[in-house]
Amino acid sequence: MTGKPMLNPIWLQTFVTAAQSKSFTEAGRRLNLTQSTVSDHIVRLETELGRRFFIRDTHSLALTGDGESLLVHARLILEAEARARLHFAGPPLRGRVRLGTSDDMAMGPLPDMLAGFRRLYPEVELDLTLGITDNLYVQLEAGALDLMTGKRRNGDHRGHTLYREALIWFGPEGMAMPQDPLPLVLLPEPSITRAMVLDTLARAGKSWRVTCNSSSHAGCAAAVRAGLGFTVLPKSMTFAGLAPMRDLPPLTQVEYIAVIAPDAGRPAKTLLDILTAARG
Repeated sequence: MTGKPMLNPIWLQTFVTAAQSKSFTEAGRRLNLTQSTVSDHIVRLETELGRRFFIRDTHSLALTGDGESLLVHARLILEAEARARLHFAGPPLRGRVRLGTSDDMAMGPLPDMLAGFRRLYPEVELDLTLGITDNLYVQLEAGALDLMTGKRRNGDHRGHTLYREALIWFGPEGMAMPQDPLPLVLLPEPSITRAMVLDTLARAGKSWRVTCNSSSHAGCAAAVRAGLGFTVLPKSMTFAGLAPMRDLPPLTQVEYIAVIAPDAGRPAKTLLDILTAARG
């Protein structure tokens, strides 16, 4: 025996969920565990590795530098374990998955998720539809999609949380902050991001005018580069010629989820398993 640390997958799943939650209590609700059990898993993990992974008090929960590093490794370990279990779970997987996704996910983490699925199940055909999240909900409810990924719709409690991400204001590089009304470049109705942006500005008492609507974030970025106004993008999405704007009302995080149709088949359920394992 070498005495090397053992990374219990159950502890790692608890850690990943806690890292994406506001508190251990919230993580416990998501995992169907008590707050004390979540805390015990984290303490065991910290003791096993001899590092501290969270800075926590009565009001907040944040990752340390070691916690940020462990989060990367934990996701990879959990994804590998899920793939191994799925690989040996039954006969070869065949069929088709009609997947709808928002373009910010398609330009972000989704390709890596799909690559893992493709390596394991090369005989499954994938139909990919890009669209505004709210429209994808409509297509899912109409039976046109088996599975969708995108932002959580306000008041809708369905779906599996994939991750949360901050929304950031962007403007063209070198452009000074304009006076009211604020020119905006946004996704069209019924965009969830658009609703969040306009609600934030209204609460802050700031006037605006929409100068351009685009069906994609790439189109919004092009309009911003052309000087038409300011837009909002997920923190992980960057475009050349755009710069973060610091003097606008801060936006809340957005929750990205996966929602599966009630009558979805095994291929869609398997893809959902990989998506949730990949992002914790």
